[in-house]
Amino acid sequence: MAGLKEIRGRINTVKTTMQVTSAMKMVSAAKLKKAQNVLLSSRPYANKLEEILAHLLDDEETRTKFPYLVDEPKSDNILVIVVTSNRGLCGAFNSGLVKATLEHVRTEFPGSSIDYISIGKQGSKLLKTRGIKPIETHDELFDDLTFESLNDLSKKITSDFLNDTYYQIIFAYTKFVSAGRLDVTFENFLPVEPEEINGDTLNHDYIYEPNKEEILYDIIPKALQMHAYMVLLNSFTSEHAARMQAMQQATDNAQTLLRDLTLTYNKARQASITNEILEITGGAEALKNS
Repeated sequence: MAGLKEIRGRINTVKTTMQVTSAMKMVSAAKLKKAQNVLLSSRPYANKLEEILAHLLDDEETRTKFPYLVDEPKSDNILVIVVTSNRGLCGAFNSGLVKATLEHVRTEFPGSSIDYISIGKQGSKLLKTRGIKPIETHDELFDDLTFESLNDLSKKITSDFLNDTYYQIIFAYTKFVSAGRLDVTFENFLPVEPEEINGDTLNHDYIYEPNKEEILYDIIPKALQMHAYMVLLNSFTSEHAARMQAMQQATDNAQTLLRDLTLTYNKARQASITNEILEITGGAEALKNS
């Protein structure tokens, strides 16, 4: 059994660790609340934009005019954009996503040529450990995540699709459902797949100014950029939720370890006191008999 001094040292270490994890949990909870508010306030606009796009693309003739919706692939290349976090200490948030992404690509796109873009330092590291080098990394996006900050990336990957560099572009990210539920999600970015809308609410009597085609050419890039923004917002919010859960679990584990160490310390202290009493009693008996 370890000595009393060693056990006391371990108890102090565990207490310090527990204070750190508890503080990190509180910080993550505050950041989660802020990120969640931004995400929830952005969803109505994103949903309405998708609804407008679905109305504009409600007939087959309109769909065939736009290269964003091309169904016939002119290449066998696929671009997968993996969205992770810049920081760790969030459990299996990053490793689980990368593992699920590679499995998804292996089962859904066998034989295709796959390129990866990484958003988040942890994703870049994890892909490289698996022998995959991303063609681009955009770790700076999470330093100041705004709709405008995604303008260059959205234009670049859209241009790659329109130039037939890739026939499909996919986002792999963690979708925020609630603080206790985070879903690994694979969403198609291009070609555009308009949301289906209820036929009862579809109004065909719109008046378009200047015309439907010009409106579509203007609104589709905005809708794509908004889609990318919502993906990163979901991932950013999920990161804080995952870190809060991980720090809560670490704090609970520290409390369990602290109880075990305290019990061990009390047993060792009791044994030490018993030995001292036995030694004193034995010494007294020896003097008495001498």
